[in-house]
This record gives sequence, C-alpha cells and structure tokens, in this order.
Amino acid sequence: MRKKTVQVVWGCFFLWNLYISSSQTIYPGIKARATQRALDYGVQAGMQMIEQMVKEKDIPDVKGTESLEFLKVDYVNYNFSNIKINAFSFPNTSLAFVPGVGIKALTNHGTANISANWEIKSPLFQDTGGADLYLSGVYFTGIVILARNDFGRPTLKLQDCYAQVSHAHVSFSGELKVLYNSLAEPMEKPILKNLNKILCPIITSEVEALNANLSVLEVFTKIDNYTLLDYSLINSPEITENYMDLNLKGVFYPLENLTDPPFSPVPFVLPERSDSMLYIGISKYFFKSASFAYFTAGAFNVTLSTKEISSHLVQNSQGLGNMLSRFAEIYILSQPFMVRIMATEPPVVSLLPGNFTLDIPASIMILTQSKNSTAETIVSMDFAASTSVGLVILGQRLICSLSLNRFRLSLPESNRSNIEVLRFENILSSILHFGVLPLVNTKLQQGFPLRNPHKISFVNSNIEVLEDFLLISTDLKYETSLKQQPSFPGWKELNLIHRQWREKPAP
Repeated sequence: MRKKTVQVVWGCFFLWNLYISSSQTIYPGIKARATQRALDYGVQAGMQMIEQMVKEKDIPDVKGTESLEFLKVDYVNYNFSNIKINAFSFPNTSLAFVPGVGIKALTNHGTANISANWEIKSPLFQDTGGADLYLSGVYFTGIVILARNDFGRPTLKLQDCYAQVSHAHVSFSGELKVLYNSLAEPMEKPILKNLNKILCPIITSEVEALNANLSVLEVFTKIDNYTLLDYSLINSPEITENYMDLNLKGVFYPLENLTDPPFSPVPFVLPERSDSMLYIGISKYFFKSASFAYFTAGAFNVTLSTKEISSHLVQNSQGLGNMLSRFAEIYILSQPFMVRIMATEPPVVSLLPGNFTLDIPASIMILTQSKNSTAETIVSMDFAASTSVGLVILGQRLICSLSLNRFRLSLPESNRSNIEVLRFENILSSILHFGVLPLVNTKLQQGFPLRNPHKISFVNSNIEVLEDFLLISTDLKYETSLKQQPSFPGWKELNLIHRQWREKPAP
C-alpha cells in the first residue's frame, strides 16, 4: 500500500512539474526567419564586407626566427611590416545551417596576393627590401555557434576551426632580388608553417571581436516620448537544415513602467516558404502591447483647439465652413471651442487574413472657453471608432496609417431625446475623419523600426496580414555606400528611467 502511495505522489509531482513548465513557456512577439537564400547572399555580401574590412584593417607585423640550414646559418631574425592584402579570391565558398548548432562556413581553392616590407638580421648579414607573397590552395572550415546570453543578446563562438594554405610563392624586390629569389623556395616552407599556425587564432579573434560588439547591443529601443520596444531574444536561435528562427520578445513598455502587459503572447507558426531571404512574423501580441503601452502612457488623450482642427480640415476637406456653421446653428457659439478625446480602454487589435483593424473605444467632449472664463462642456458622450490599418515599409521602418470605417456614438440617457445633440454624430465623424486621423497619421509616420545589420537594407518587401500575425517577406541588400544613421539618436534619454532596464537578465 505504501509503495502505491509513493508512486501516486511521484506521479502527481511529475504532472505538476509538467504543468508549471508549460505555464512558464514564453512565446515571441516577433519571429525572424533567415533562409538558405539569405546565407547564399551572405556569401556574396560577406566577400564585399571582407574586402572593405581588409582595406581598412592594419595587419600587425610578423616577426620570428628561422634557421637556414641550406645556407648553414644558425638563425635569421626576420620582420615583415606594412603588410597589405592587395587581392583575394574565394570562389568556392558556402554557408550552411547545422541543425541545432549554428552555421557552417567552408571555402577552398582560395588565393591571396600580399605585399610587405621585410628586414632580416643574422650573424653573417642583414638587409631590407620588399616582397610579394602569393598564396593558393587556401582552405577553411568552421562552425559558428549561435546562442543567447542572460540579457537576451545574441552570442557567437567559433568551433571546429581548421585553416590551411597549401602553397606559397615569394617574390623579392630590391638590389639583391636575383639572389633572394633564387633562395625563395626553401624559405616558403617556414612561411607556410607559421602562417598555418596563426590562421585559426586570427579568425577566432575576429569572431570574438564581433561577439564583444554583440554583447553591448541595445535590446531596448526608444520609439518616442511614450514607449520603448524590447527586442531581446527569448531563447537561443532555432536552427534547422533549411532556416534559422530568431524569437524576439517584441513587447512595448511605457517609458516609466517596464512591467509586462496583463496578457500573454500566444504561439504562431511562420509558413514554410523559401522564396525570400528573410521572413518576419509580427504577432498580434506585439500590436496589443503597443496599444496597451500607449494607452497607459496617456498617448490617446488628445485636446484639439479650433485652430488645430481647422488647419487639418482645410488640408483634408472642403467642408470646414459648413461644419462651423452647423455648430453655430445649434449653439450660437461666439467663442472658440475645443474637442477633447480620451480613450477609455486600450484600442482593440484584430488581425484576420487580409484585414487589420483597430477599434477605439473613447469618450469625447466639446467645450467652449472664453478668454476670461473656464472651459464649459457643451456635450460629452462615448463613441467607438473602427479603423482599418494600412501598412507599408519605408526604409527600415514599418509605417502604419489609419482610415475610418465606422463611427458610433453612445449618448447619456438624459440626452438621447435631444435631437440637437444627435446631430453631433455626423459633425464628430467629420472631425475624426478629416481632423483627428490626419493628425494621428502624421505621428504614425515615424513608424516602428525593423532592426537590421549595419549597411543592410530591405528590398523587394511584401506585407501580408494573416490570422493573428503580420508576415513580412523581404530580400536583403548590402550597400557599401549606405551611411546608416543610428536608429534612435535620442537613446541617452533612457537614463532618466534610473537604469532599471539596463543589464536586467531576460526571463
């Protein structure tokens, strides 16, 4: 009996652990998928990046000591300085996903032309001059391990590095070049030996330098004076044979409150496609968190004066005169009026195939204010506005715009029989359509940033609205002349948040 009791207890404990584990599962707000096409283009763009880097990089001097047995010289101290890689070619280079591990790089039959100044010293002689080194049969293979650190940043590590140069040919210049060139062949062996010894450490050092840059990558981005966006990784990249998925938190916070919204993300699955280099899935949770954050920060509370309304109506409608005359008809207003709109709840986000809508529950007040008196409310009522969301990618930003679908007033019980008040419905609809929405769309023009590597831009982009998420399909383009500015120059302003978000380990 006791044995059965113990088994039942352990069974319950096991089920409870399963429940706790499932309840703590974190799903992404943004999912980015790189396909094999992205890797293939990465080879091409990588060559351009390396070429640019080689031109700018200072290669350290190579010093050492060798014995020249064929000359019966015990030792020769040598120093190669002012080393320049003038040309290189890696015609057989490939990148491939290693499931569950990282990305494998492979190149063979590579060549390189290197020039340098040299100086040698020995007990018998010393001399200086110039030399050209031609390398062929360059081979490299290694796996870049991709992971995530405790702060939600990506990490890189090079594993299984193997690099070898099969052939080296040295050509000397200077007064004694005929002599040195006749002795070049025996010197090529120690050059190859030393070169093959330092290749992997050099490559590993470059990967470590890139990883150091990633370790200080900002995962919070300030959007405006109301919100910031968390781009941190929620887990290590998921890598299959055909693609790599990056799962990003993708949640908005009010600037002064980095508490998660009172709802959780739900899983979504990107379609199995490979025609584009990159697919970005933006979930309903992303937009819901934006709606909640802006509502919490008070961004949806707007007061518009006659002057502001008029300016937008003049730009967007010819009905300004008629509208104001109708106000005068009803209330015989001789003083300026104001429209105050306040969201009563966070706008409701809906993503259905081909249809992105935002339903805004709010209250509206129309007030008058003379120069020597306080504001007086003419009418106050609740309304619900249904808007369609238009989307476009401009530069590296996702730009949204709103257009009014429906507008419905909900009047107080005491005013429902007031015909004059009922006439405000058309007037307020005009104010929203021609006055408020253009103002909102102007603010939305700054868009949401789409994070991308330096000098990489999105091309051939397409946006689809699917069930509960947005899908962006895009190719990439590396532009050496692209002078990308930092995404958000006002980043330092976040120091006002008492650094509470800095170096906070991601869950």
